[in-house]
Amino acid sequence: MATMNSDGSVNTELVVPEVVIRRLPLYVRVLTQFSSQGNSVISSEQLGLQLHMTPAQIRKDLSYFGRFGKQGRGYDVSMLEQQLRSILRLDRAWNAAVIGMGRLGRAVVSYPGFAPEGFNILAAFDINNDIVGQNISGLRVQSISQLATAVKKLDIKIGIVSVPIDHAQEVIDALVESGIKSILNYAPLSPKVPDSVNVNSIDPVLSLQSMTYYMK
Repeated sequence: MATMNSDGSVNTELVVPEVVIRRLPLYVRVLTQFSSQGNSVISSEQLGLQLHMTPAQIRKDLSYFGRFGKQGRGYDVSMLEQQLRSILRLDRAWNAAVIGMGRLGRAVVSYPGFAPEGFNILAAFDINNDIVGQNISGLRVQSISQLATAVKKLDIKIGIVSVPIDHAQEVIDALVESGIKSILNYAPLSPKVPDSVNVNSIDPVLSLQSMTYYMK
């Protein structure tokens, strides 16, 4: 991932750790909250308190992308939020499609929190003929055989996979063949994809299993 130098130019050589990239949306969320409360400046200490991180780690994370604050004065909330949104490419809208319209898929397309953040779910697909043709949350469910056509027609950039594990890899293969480079995967498996494709997997069971460690 390319990063931004302090003069606004692009640094194509620096490789940002994935764990840092995954933390950036958390920074954006806190900055948005601070801005809505009328705060114009925030320190790394304040960010750290909100995110349960050390100020040093926050400064290190942000240093990958440039120099945003001044020592002793903190960060301009509005500017930093805008810069991070630009780095994450959240300053534009992204079109998405959901594949698998069972209980989880229906919950995803009906969730109202995506659109305000610029993620527009424009299409829904399934392999079950009993589901294809249904209208769910304003979307007419299409056959997965129409996936490639819809991806091109609707300029879909993100695929959301909410199918059972037995069908997940074939669905992900179909998304890749359709030209999708970013996939949000809810199926409990580690899919095989080309290096050019980014997959973010969400498995609530794994999260619960790690939580029980702390229940002493």
